Amino acid sequence: MVLAINLVRFTAPRTLKTHLFAPLYSSLMVLVLLIMGQQSLNIWIAILCKEAANEVNQTFIVKREGEHLLNAVVDEERSWRENLNNQPFSFYGSLNRLKTLVKDNPNQVNQLSKIDNLYVEWQEQLAGRELLSSSSESTTEGEKVLFNSLRTQIQTLVEREEIYLSDVENCLQQIQQIKIVVNILTSLVIITGMWINYQILRGRVEVPLRKLIEVGETWRIGRMEARLAYSAPDEIGRLSEILNAMAGEVRERQECIEVRNKQLENLICALSHDLRTPLLASRITVDSMLKGAFGPVSDTYKEVFQDYRQGNEDLLKLVEALLNISRYEAGYSDRLNYEPLDWEKIFVKTITQIKTTSTSEFTFNYKIPQSLPTVYADELEIQRVIQNLLDNAVRVSEPNKEISLEVATLGENEVQVFVCDQGSGIAPQDKEQLFHRFVQGQGRRGRSGLGLYLCRQIIEAHGGNIGVESSLGEGSTFWFTLPVATDKFNFQDEQI
Repeated sequence: MVLAINLVRFTAPRTLKTHLFAPLYSSLMVLVLLIMGQQSLNIWIAILCKEAANEVNQTFIVKREGEHLLNAVVDEERSWRENLNNQPFSFYGSLNRLKTLVKDNPNQVNQLSKIDNLYVEWQEQLAGRELLSSSSESTTEGEKVLFNSLRTQIQTLVEREEIYLSDVENCLQQIQQIKIVVNILTSLVIITGMWINYQILRGRVEVPLRKLIEVGETWRIGRMEARLAYSAPDEIGRLSEILNAMAGEVRERQECIEVRNKQLENLICALSHDLRTPLLASRITVDSMLKGAFGPVSDTYKEVFQDYRQGNEDLLKLVEALLNISRYEAGYSDRLNYEPLDWEKIFVKTITQIKTTSTSEFTFNYKIPQSLPTVYADELEIQRVIQNLLDNAVRVSEPNKEISLEVATLGENEVQVFVCDQGSGIAPQDKEQLFHRFVQGQGRRGRSGLGLYLCRQIIEAHGGNIGVESSLGEGSTFWFTLPVATDKFNFQDEQI
């Protein structure tokens, strides 16, 4: 319900301005428009180039036809001078082709009309001279003037076409240069836009997500006080607000649970301490009664007193387990007494204690290699762990079965201790919870379910790990590891 309220509270109306990719969409829109503008400009430049090419081609043809026209006039003038009137000339053919080519240009059409008129007058002068005299005579002054005017007009036409051709070619070259410059500029702008988009994506998505991952890793190890330092009106900003609110609520719940656990631990510790004294007094009294300190005891009462003493012993073990667990949960690991471990001494002592308290016969074996590195730890606490594991092995094993202990080197910096029994084994679903409080494996005749939890507390306080390998019907192998040298021991050694 609280989460739903927070989701409603942090859900803001979505607009384009608050969208996560709004700057990216805007920049992409600009890039698309820029690319479309570039393509449109390229199409327009291509059309201009095509028109300029057509102009160049047409101008070249006009120039060529103008040269043909000039050559025709010059050839005709020479033929008249040399009395070669029987040769054909292509003046009107070239003139007509020129008129067709320049029909859309009024200035050129007018100039061609002038050329046509001058040519007609010149031809009339030549025809009149031919009628007056059949013999070849020198060219008259009027004929020269008309011929020079005609040739000048044609040359002017050709020169203008040459100038225009040069201008069109220069224009075409400039258009090509403009096209190259525009393509280069647009390419640079597109590359710059892509880089800007990358920076936008990195700043609005990649960087916040990296921060979210870092804070998430911090939350995963239980440090819920960490917060996402990201504030923005986009989706990631709203997600950060929601996650921060959720982390705050989880942190509050954690604090409440820690307070309750602390209160419960204090209660257990206080009760355990207060119960231990009367239980010890009761055990002493029962032992005295069984020994006849208060008079003879019949067999019937002796069995009753023995059952009572066993119940008292079980309660004492439970109280001691609770006290030990409370000590470790309260930070007792800082007061461990580190010293070199004598594995043979530990194994022999624990086996002797188990044989003394056990009512059945078992075969105990232990194996200690010669090249075992020295391990520094609290000998009494490690002995407590091995004794608890052996006690569990005895309870789940049939009489006359073999129970073995072994210590071996694990890698370069650890040793591993094994306690193997031939009991009924442990179900796979029970292995994960076996080292938690008040948990027992199915079919294992335990008492309070605190022994393995205490073993885990002791081993983890020494910087090691504990676990079990087991299959139903094939027995179990409990193991734990210890570092060869601990930082705590080194620290104590430096202090000494």
